[in-house]
Amino acid sequence: MPRVIGIDPGTVSIDVCGLADGAVMLERSWPTAEVAGDPAGFLAALVAAGPIDLVAGPSGYGLPLVRAETVSDADLRLAFLAPRGEQAGIMGLRSLVRGLVAAGMPTVLLPGVIHLDTVPPHRKLNRVDLGTADKLCSAALGIHDQARRLGGRPADAAFILLELGGAFTAAVAVQDGRVVDGIGGTGGPMGWQAAGALDGEVAFLAGEVTKSLLFHGGVTTIAGGRPERMGVAFDAFIEGAVKAVRQLQTSAPLASEVLVSGRLGGDPAVRDRLAEALRDVAPVRALSGYAAVAKQGAQGAALLADGLAGGHHAELVETLRLRAASGTVLDWLHVVTPDEARRRIGLEAAE
Repeated sequence: MPRVIGIDPGTVSIDVCGLADGAVMLERSWPTAEVAGDPAGFLAALVAAGPIDLVAGPSGYGLPLVRAETVSDADLRLAFLAPRGEQAGIMGLRSLVRGLVAAGMPTVLLPGVIHLDTVPPHRKLNRVDLGTADKLCSAALGIHDQARRLGGRPADAAFILLELGGAFTAAVAVQDGRVVDGIGGTGGPMGWQAAGALDGEVAFLAGEVTKSLLFHGGVTTIAGGRPERMGVAFDAFIEGAVKAVRQLQTSAPLASEVLVSGRLGGDPAVRDRLAEALRDVAPVRALSGYAAVAKQGAQGAALLADGLAGGHHAELVETLRLRAASGTVLDWLHVVTPDEARRRIGLEAAE
């Protein structure tokens, strides 16, 4: 049976989860800055895990399911949406993908929510970030977790995933075991570091919305180290997450619970506030998963790698329809054209 690895590239940490015949054989967490400064050490740790059949690699905003050795620089620019010279956010992950290939690791890049044909087209209009590939992985873990706890199959899962990461807040709606909608961190509620969706007039007044700006304006910015500001910032953080769940009820009316993941999702005080605010919607449950160290996204990525390699979780992959993913993250833009967006990240217009 397959030996696989899933990678979750977070703003604060990069986590790895490895499975051998469905059982955990590797889990580690590195500070993201450390991996950026020494990718060789990170890659060496993966190679030391022994022969690997498949790695679900860092995929940014996602690509239709593709082997990493076949992707072009243009593909990676579409996955990570960073122009030349931009150093903020997930810029360094393109080099990490190339490093995985050079190290001989059989790596696949996963789709984001917007690539899935289970999300209706009208929910994609003028959107890029409906949930990055790692949010899809967390949703996959949620499907696995709910099926295991309730004794059902992946196709029975119905929930709203609320991911409260170290920088962004995002949410994903799952019904009948499939992702049907999402609210990405750059288009959703306030995050711990990030402002979330920007008022159009704020974007205008900023003059230029850079990648670094997308990681700014959240709870840490508002509080600014001043305790008297933390209360209002925290209230906005919680209420934004609650509104995201209620919004996604429209897309997943049969959701039976709210699963909370991410760095802030592990805080009991945060979950208690959410449970009280959402008591009329569904029970709120922490998505802990099956590993002790690796974040939820890495665990979900390992499940998908296992399924793609023909392991125990093949049904999960088929239910999510990963192989039917298509298109690019720019296909649904109308505020700017896809060609204008391509030029913004240093690519030529599509033929």
